[in-house]
Amino acid sequence: MKKIILSLLLVMFIIPTLSGLETESENIPVEQETESNNQNITETENKEVEEGPITLKSKSGIVIDASSKKILFEKNSNEELAPASMTKIMTMLLIMEEIEKGNISLEDQVTISAHAADMGGSQIYLEAGKTASVKELLTSIGIGSANDSAVAMAEKIGGTEENFVALMNKRAKELGANNTHFVNAHGLDAEGHYSTAHDMALIAAELVKHESILDITGTYETTITHQNGKSIWLVNTNSLIRFYKGLDGLKTGFTEKAGYCLTGTMERNDMRLITVVMNAEIKEDRNTDTINMMEYAFSQFYKNTLIEKEKSIGTIFIDNSKSREVKYYLKDDVSVILDKTTKDIKYKYDIELFEVKAPLKSGDKVGKLILKYDDKEIEYDLIVKENVVESSYFHRMINYLKDLISGNVNVIGN
Repeated sequence: MKKIILSLLLVMFIIPTLSGLETESENIPVEQETESNNQNITETENKEVEEGPITLKSKSGIVIDASSKKILFEKNSNEELAPASMTKIMTMLLIMEEIEKGNISLEDQVTISAHAADMGGSQIYLEAGKTASVKELLTSIGIGSANDSAVAMAEKIGGTEENFVALMNKRAKELGANNTHFVNAHGLDAEGHYSTAHDMALIAAELVKHESILDITGTYETTITHQNGKSIWLVNTNSLIRFYKGLDGLKTGFTEKAGYCLTGTMERNDMRLITVVMNAEIKEDRNTDTINMMEYAFSQFYKNTLIEKEKSIGTIFIDNSKSREVKYYLKDDVSVILDKTTKDIKYKYDIELFEVKAPLKSGDKVGKLILKYDDKEIEYDLIVKENVVESSYFHRMINYLKDLISGNVNVIGN
């Protein structure tokens, strides 16, 4: 009898404690969509995924290899649906590309417009006329899904949100996301604003090439401080960052029309995967579907590296360069994703070099390698790893004389 009473007391104590943990994230000041039911997530993480095709509860989903874009599993992945805040994956991509080009820096200050400050939904309560750094805005987009920050950065890059949206749609087409059309930079429901799981995966795969973005999207919580001294606590809308080991991105989404959406990414065994879930009815379904696709793909496929990027592929002749013979390398490893029943493949490749002139800087593209296997062709960029200096007049004369002596130059009249 004493044991029964003790057990009842323990249950009475534990249940309220767990309930408090599950609703902890409701205190997040910037989130329209909050994450809860942490106990369910950890239970899902430990469930084994059955081999073979898996069943998704979400309306649409896909898992791809981030490097090759190979589809490893999909369900209705080309159905056009509202992407909600997963829209911000494209917004972040354009921001990262502008940083890489040197057009903006993380330290740049952005003046907040009334349009940005008036945004609803998830936000960090930016004030019109005040300024915030690119780093602060990018952080609040990647972690807190801040709509006001997304619009502020859109205006910083495009001049207006409308101009920025045009850049979004242009970039989508360049990436092969042909079933996508954006109307805004934040993802709130709007007529004609749609994408697909496949297209979102392609955009996400391009974003994760900028590895520093994962330092933001892989952060569970942080604090930023406004110009007025007010601090905002950001908790990642993607709760799997905390409860599913290895996941370091990428973006959640939710509206009444879109349902619960999630683009996830993680790397394991030198293979980075992208998953997209769209139009789940409840948060737990999108989390479960994401984990199941990840575990299925990691258990059934592996990455086979055929040519490593560290090794020089050959040399390119650049007539006006000081050294003339310049080594070139792969920008990325040449690799293929195989199911675990396949141990080897037959392949060949062609090299296509461009006509280039010095000067060149490290990372400049000088050609492409075309991998051919299994009736497929995949192109890989070839780059120089060192700066290529243009030769002086003196060096050009020396090179000319060398060519003359070696017989590589025809003398007029012979």
